[in-house]
Amino acid sequence: MLEEKNDNLHEADGKSGIEVNDSIQNDATEISNSETVVENPTSETQETVDTNENVHQEALDVITNSNAEESEDETLKERHDIPMQDYNTFSLDALVDELKKLVNTDKVMSVKDHIEEIKKAFLLQYHHLLEEKKEEFLASNPDPNEEFEYHLPLKLKFDEYYNVFRDKRNNHFKHLQTNLKTNLETRLAIVEELKELINPQENIKDTLKHFNELRERWKNAGAIPKDKYNHVWNNYHFHVENFYDYLHLDREARDLDFKHNLELKQKIIARVEELVNDADVNKSFRELQDLHRIWKEEIGPVSKEHRDTIWNQFSELTKKIHDKREVLFENQRANEQQNLEVKKEIISKIEVLGTEKVNSHSQWLVQIQKVEDLRNEFFAAGKVPSEVNEETWAAFKTAVRNFNAFKNSFYKDIKKDQNDNLNKKLALVAKAKELQESTDFQATTPVMKQIQEEWKQIGHVPKKYSDKIWKEFKDACNHYFDKLKEHKSEENSEEVAAFDNKKAYLDTLRAFQLTGDHKTDLDAIKAHIETWKGFGKVPFSRRHIEGKFNKILDALFEKLSLSKKESEMMRFANRIDSLSDSNDTRKLDNEKIFIMRKIEEVQNEIFQLENNIQFFTNTKNAKKENSIVTEVRKNIAIHKESLEVWKDKLKQLRNLGQE
Repeated sequence: MLEEKNDNLHEADGKSGIEVNDSIQNDATEISNSETVVENPTSETQETVDTNENVHQEALDVITNSNAEESEDETLKERHDIPMQDYNTFSLDALVDELKKLVNTDKVMSVKDHIEEIKKAFLLQYHHLLEEKKEEFLASNPDPNEEFEYHLPLKLKFDEYYNVFRDKRNNHFKHLQTNLKTNLETRLAIVEELKELINPQENIKDTLKHFNELRERWKNAGAIPKDKYNHVWNNYHFHVENFYDYLHLDREARDLDFKHNLELKQKIIARVEELVNDADVNKSFRELQDLHRIWKEEIGPVSKEHRDTIWNQFSELTKKIHDKREVLFENQRANEQQNLEVKKEIISKIEVLGTEKVNSHSQWLVQIQKVEDLRNEFFAAGKVPSEVNEETWAAFKTAVRNFNAFKNSFYKDIKKDQNDNLNKKLALVAKAKELQESTDFQATTPVMKQIQEEWKQIGHVPKKYSDKIWKEFKDACNHYFDKLKEHKSEENSEEVAAFDNKKAYLDTLRAFQLTGDHKTDLDAIKAHIETWKGFGKVPFSRRHIEGKFNKILDALFEKLSLSKKESEMMRFANRIDSLSDSNDTRKLDNEKIFIMRKIEEVQNEIFQLENNIQFFTNTKNAKKENSIVTEVRKNIAIHKESLEVWKDKLKQLRNLGQE
């Protein structure tokens, strides 16, 4: 430590000025003789000495530089009370929250380093995100005239908080610089006055009084620029020690002061010996830094006989704590190396994903999620050695960028399909708007339902059009079906009236009596059927009344002695008319399918029966089997009659469809 080299002055033994100067001359001679003895040391010995001095000096320089910085601005001391976290592992949201908390700290310089680390971590992630968004934009917008814009609300918050910190920091610097300059001038003036104290002509008591006044003024002079700290303090100590050594002081007072200073420095050494064994290395180093400041700034010199010894003790203990701190740093560097390996592995995985070809949107969503998970792992992996930090970050960005380019090429290929889908959906939108005012509900409703089904079958469209065309299509469909609902509400009142009329008409029909004349009675029944149909449809929930009407008709047909076919066809015609009036096309289609199946079944049955007849007529005992053949023929006749009825029903249904 430089000031301690200056601390090693010649013995201040209380002799007169001339005697002291003689002593100085003698010391110089001794030093010269001593140098003559060792003027040719071996190279190995000299290297060992130089190495030890360099190692000790390195430990001392670390503390000196830190004290110089904190001496310039005392608020910097509090930065050690705020843990420096690995902000690279924070998310963007977490970084903004941490920034907000630190900005509200009163001591702006105590959080300066923390905030700058937060800024660095935030901008790395933000610019990476910005690059990704730009690549996505360029992939989906080939038009060179369209400018890329992306706004992250979180960035605005970050800028707001950082600007508050910057303003506070600038105001602090402005105020600090003015004070530093003034304080430096004050301290330099004190040093100049110290130089003038060594004057044998002055009264010793007045000189001591002046000396103590200068020490008190020095103590209260305030902070100075850190780049001047070491030089100014060394000058001050040099002239203080000169005062002790060269001025003819009262030996007893001087020795008491030396003794007091020695005791204080011994207490510091005892405390440092305890700190050497403290498990909390960082805390020990912080206290050691304060003890060095006290040693240098608050405690005066000791007698020459103790100066080298006590300083060497302090220096050696300082080196031990410094070495423990270096071991801690080495462990941290080892962890950083492990983090580097983890991040390299993550980058390799992303690079592999950037070459795996997938052919569907759902599969790409899986790939994108994998990269997102790996990205989060990368940020959470912790710090890497500073010398490879930029290189690692660049490799990560390149891997992600290549993956995104690979992904974007897929979506570029399906862009054409999405535009085709857009045109198809626009055509459906136009059709829905064209039909939304239609009042031909019977013809329009199936069409509207059909285009809704077609819409479902069409794939994705470009995202920027999706919401707009869906709203237009939905509004047109809703408009039409709202009108249909209103129309049905109006029809419902008519259906209720039709039910009431039919319910009353059932009593009339039950009282109807046949006259006995076949034609007259048949015409009357047909008239009743027409009247019944004229009442119109009834509500769906009350369609059981149709069953009651059909039962009455069945009873009348039996009394009328119609042929089975005529009776069946009249009942069928009445049923089909009812379905036709209700516009229930689904039931009509089902009825047609049912009849076609029955025709096929009856035809197969007739074919089987005719084969059976062939079998019986070809046997040797055919005459004995005549009764069986006769029965089979009757069955064939019955089935053929039934077949004719089913065919007539099918014909009637088909004719209904052509009307």
